[in-house]
Amino acid sequence: MSSEDQEKFRIQYQAGKAAFEGGEYRLSVQRLEAATALVNPNSRLGGEVQIWLVTAYKANGQTPEAITLCRRLGKHPALETRKQSKNLLYILEAPQLQRRSEWLTQIPDLAGLADSDPKARRGSSSFAIASRNPQVRSETEPVDPSEINFKDNQFIWVALLAIAVTIIGMIGFAW
Repeated sequence: MSSEDQEKFRIQYQAGKAAFEGGEYRLSVQRLEAATALVNPNSRLGGEVQIWLVTAYKANGQTPEAITLCRRLGKHPALETRKQSKNLLYILEAPQLQRRSEWLTQIPDLAGLADSDPKARRGSSSFAIASRNPQVRSETEPVDPSEINFKDNQFIWVALLAIAVTIIGMIGFAW
């Protein structure tokens, strides 16, 4: 492989992985297929790219393609690729479990809400939070100095007394 092809491969491979990790599975499939075409499919690196391609196929909803490629990778020359393909094939061919509807939480579709609709932003204003909890003050409101407690609560003296008793006890125990 020439250095130009290596650079093209590296770019396609990295872009495919980044697209997959970003949730752009269709783009990931395209980039990883392009990377696979630029590398020897029987090399260790070729196997690694194809394993990524299997996961991208599955994430993109192309399960039959993922299973087909995974079966082919079961005969790959690289031991690690064969192991990974075996594990992936086991997952891909596993039966789907039935789930009861009461076990699932329905998430409402928020696509229809307009961003400018004030009803859609309920609970997001600082006024709504302050009106529910009168003890909470906003950072812009000045503090009245007459409300500040300046009285000494004697904690420092209690702490110093405890330290002194501990030190005296340790000295007495050491004798």
